[in-house]
Amino acid sequence: MNITKGKVAKAQKVVLYGPEGIGKSSLSAQFPDPVFIDTEGSTSNMDVARMDKPTSWTFLNQQIDFFKQNCPGETLVIDTIDWAERLAIDFVTSRASKQSITSFGYGEGFIQLEEEFGKFLNKLSDLVEIGINVVLTAHAKITKFEQPDEMGAYDRWELKLGNKTTAKTAALTKEWADMVLFMNYKTFSVATDDKGRKHKGQGGVRTMYANHHPAWDAKNRHDLPDEFPMDYAQIAHIFANNVPTNPAPTQPMSSPSASNEQMTHTQQQSPVNEPAMQQPSHQEIEQTQSTQEENKQPEVTQEAPAANELNPAIPQSLRDLMQQNHVTETEIQAVVSEKGYYPLDTPIENYDPSFIDGVLVGAWQQVFTMIQDFRNKVPFK
Repeated sequence: MNITKGKVAKAQKVVLYGPEGIGKSSLSAQFPDPVFIDTEGSTSNMDVARMDKPTSWTFLNQQIDFFKQNCPGETLVIDTIDWAERLAIDFVTSRASKQSITSFGYGEGFIQLEEEFGKFLNKLSDLVEIGINVVLTAHAKITKFEQPDEMGAYDRWELKLGNKTTAKTAALTKEWADMVLFMNYKTFSVATDDKGRKHKGQGGVRTMYANHHPAWDAKNRHDLPDEFPMDYAQIAHIFANNVPTNPAPTQPMSSPSASNEQMTHTQQQSPVNEPAMQQPSHQEIEQTQSTQEENKQPEVTQEAPAANELNPAIPQSLRDLMQQNHVTETEIQAVVSEKGYYPLDTPIENYDPSFIDGVLVGAWQQVFTMIQDFRNKVPFK
C-alpha cells in the first residue's frame, strides 16, 4: 500500500460555459496543443486543429477511442457538450425505435441517456489518466431555482444540459470536472434619473467566475479567485507542470541526409579485403532484363474504398462510419440480407430511416463485427 503526500501534477478536466458569443472556443484554443471535436461547426473561422464533425453518437465515441490510441494533441476540446448530448439523445431514441426521449414513460429514456452519458465521461477520464487535458464547452441558460429551506425562487445560470428536471447529464458533468468556470459579461446597473427608479446596464467586461455563487454554478480545486478577467494567462499555471503519465510511443523519422550519412558510415565500415564483384557484360545485362520482363507478374494491390466511392444518397451518419472503418455498400447489403432484413439487391438509400438510425448506426459495433466475420468467410473484391 503506497501513501503519497503533496500535489500531483496531472491532466485536468475542465468545463467552460457561458452565453453564446462570449468566447468559449477562442479561450479553449489557447490550451496546450488543442485538438477540437467541433459538434456544432463553430470553429470554421478559427485556425485550429480539428477532427471531423461527428454525425452520430457512435462516431463521436470512435473519435475518442482514436484520440486515446494516437494522442494527436495534449488537449481534447469538445465544442460543445450540449450539442453532443443531442447525438446521445438521438442514439437512445433510435435504438429503442422511439420518436422522443419522453416517449419511454416513467423517465426510462432519461435513465438510459444518463447511462450512455456516464460511459462517455468515463472514456474522457481515460484520456486524463494518460496525461491529456479534456475541455468541454457548453452554453448557459437561465433557470428558476428554489432553495429547499428558503422562501421564494430566483434566477440563476446553469449548464444547458438536460432540459427536463429528470435529466441528470448536467449534474454528472459538473461532478466529473475538476474545474467548472462560468464566463459572462460583467455589467453594472446605473441610475438614469434623480430618484434612482430607472436603471440601465453598462460595461460588458468579459469575466470568468471560478467559485459557487447563488447566480451561477462554478468550482475549482486550485484556489482561484472568485472572479478574474477572461484571459488564459490567469489559469495557464495550472497546466504548466502537467506531465503525461503514459505518452504515446513515437516513431522517430530519419531525414534523407541522415540516411545518406548512415549509408556512408556503413560503407566505410565494410571489410576492405572483400573481393570485388565482377561486373557483368552488356550482353548479360540485356538477357537478364528481358527475362525479368517476361516473368514479371501484374502487381495486385488491395486498397480501402475511397471516400468518394460511397453513394452520396446514403445518410451522412452511416456514411461517416463506413468511411472510417473502410466498409463498402456491398458488405452492408450482404450482412443485412443475411439477417433477412432486406433483399441483397436493395440499395441502402431505400432502407427505412429508422432501420438505418436504430440498427446500422445505433448498433454499429455489432454490425461491423458481422462484416468482419463475413469477410473471413467470403472475401470481397
